[in-house]
Amino acid sequence: MRTSIATVSLSGSLTEKLTAAARAGFDGVEIFENDLLASPLTPEEIRARCADLGLTVDLYQPMRDIEAVPDDVFARNLRRARHKFELMGRLGADTVLVCSSVSPQAVDDDALAARQLAELAELAQDFGIRVAYEALAWGRHVSTYDHAWHIVEQAGHPALGTCLDSFHILSRSSDPKGIEDIPGEKIFFLQLADAPLLGMDVLQWSRHHRCFPGQGGFDVTGLVRHVLRTGYDGPLSLEVFNDVFRQSEAGPTAVDAQRSLLVLKESVGLAEPPAPVVPTGVAFAELLTPDAEPVAAVLSALGFARTARHRGKPVDLWQQGQARVLVNTGGAARREGVQLAAIGLESPDPAAAARRAEALLAPVLPRRRAPEDAPLDAVAAPDGTELFFCGAPSNWRGDFEDVPHTPAATSVTGVDHLALTQPWHHFDEATLFHRSVLGLDPQPSVDVADPYGLLRSRAVTNADGSVRIALTVGAAPGDDTVHDRHIALATDDVVTAARRFREAGGRLLPVPANYYDDLAARFDLTDGELETYRELGILYDRDAGGAFRHCYTRTVGRVFFELVQRDDGYRGYGAPNAPVRLAAQHAVRAVTGG
Repeated sequence: MRTSIATVSLSGSLTEKLTAAARAGFDGVEIFENDLLASPLTPEEIRARCADLGLTVDLYQPMRDIEAVPDDVFARNLRRARHKFELMGRLGADTVLVCSSVSPQAVDDDALAARQLAELAELAQDFGIRVAYEALAWGRHVSTYDHAWHIVEQAGHPALGTCLDSFHILSRSSDPKGIEDIPGEKIFFLQLADAPLLGMDVLQWSRHHRCFPGQGGFDVTGLVRHVLRTGYDGPLSLEVFNDVFRQSEAGPTAVDAQRSLLVLKESVGLAEPPAPVVPTGVAFAELLTPDAEPVAAVLSALGFARTARHRGKPVDLWQQGQARVLVNTGGAARREGVQLAAIGLESPDPAAAARRAEALLAPVLPRRRAPEDAPLDAVAAPDGTELFFCGAPSNWRGDFEDVPHTPAATSVTGVDHLALTQPWHHFDEATLFHRSVLGLDPQPSVDVADPYGLLRSRAVTNADGSVRIALTVGAAPGDDTVHDRHIALATDDVVTAARRFREAGGRLLPVPANYYDDLAARFDLTDGELETYRELGILYDRDAGGAFRHCYTRTVGRVFFELVQRDDGYRGYGAPNAPVRLAAQHAVRAVTGG
């Protein structure tokens, strides 16, 4: 089934939008009228540009406030429509979107609306054009898809059909099952958008918060299944109004959009990309740094030992329990200091995982490697993090030569989770990427108060929790204060781990005394427990499944570590404590600059 995207869904000039859509693999576009009006190109030049790019012009939109109006107003509307139909002929578009009226001049009269839409369709037919009538969720008198279809059916004109828009249908909680009562040939167009579930005015919701299918809370897949059962064979088209997309580069947004449709087509049986291969664990986290000494000091204090060195690259392997950290001082290391640049994911089938990633448009990363190096496949996440698909440890561990080391007393057992701060314009894309490409399950989104704004956070995880990644976006574009990435290390005894770290010279993040006064009020802790937590800066949370105890190291470069003791039933990440942690990090940075 063909794919299309509305030009309003992308940023930039019309030429830039068309180029981005074509490069992302779309078959066609909806030309949004404002994009045409602002373009220096003539309709003929736009038509030729689309043809050169292999794009069809599937829809021209929108035509507003046409129907159910006094006769003199409708006469003026027909005059306006004639001009638009002539323009569409020059543009090469054969379908126009007509939105249900929001005009105060419109009256609540279905018979009048049907008669006038039939007249409009008769005029359109003279130009070889079809009219697709859509119910806006905020329409003055017509705001549901079944009402719009009733009017189209009453009009009974062959050039008049309906346009279904998933946002307008699902934002009103309309039952999409009734779509199956519409003949497929009378569904002239299908527009798709998802959205987070918000309690707000539907017009503002639509104009600012739509997103691509799979990025929000709507059951877009279920709606599409109902549409397909009618026999509809037109394009799957994306129409997304979103403040973030309007400020983001068109190329990556178009790729993200196409990925969302590939996943949607897979879910309804229209495509069969390679099946997801869900990672089963974290093989390693790779830190990139121009100077190994600061991070080596922190790792040593945490109880890690430098156990191996890469045969041909300046990369050291530090290990404790099942937690492995690679420290890379190669030429690509940036001046900002330590950065979490790559993650190795244990996979039951690395090659299949890479094929899945490539099929869903994840950029495969070229690797310079010696003939004897392990052939690890890697792809780039939307934020640039390199993701390696690793088989058994021997598949990549063989690239390293053991170095003499003294085993330390082990406090850390493995990696509990990884926290990746996303560029502000990649948050929704990152959620879809990790869900669709890696097969991880998104958890509910959480808002966290920061002293300088509000953070959004959403974790993705596999079924048994052996892979947990927390995706977070900062309060504002360009915000790079303390919203750094971090590695959360699992331990069976966070108190012992914190003491060992401190005794080895490590610096823990200081937590304000007021936090512990509040903790005493909220939880009935055992004798001495609160004092121990206060001494070591340990934070505490509890839910129905159990308790969560955690503390943080000071930041090194752009990375810090977290020590985590998690009861088996606890499923969260200590979100109630995040505002305290963020405020403490701001305070430390204000004093020390790090």
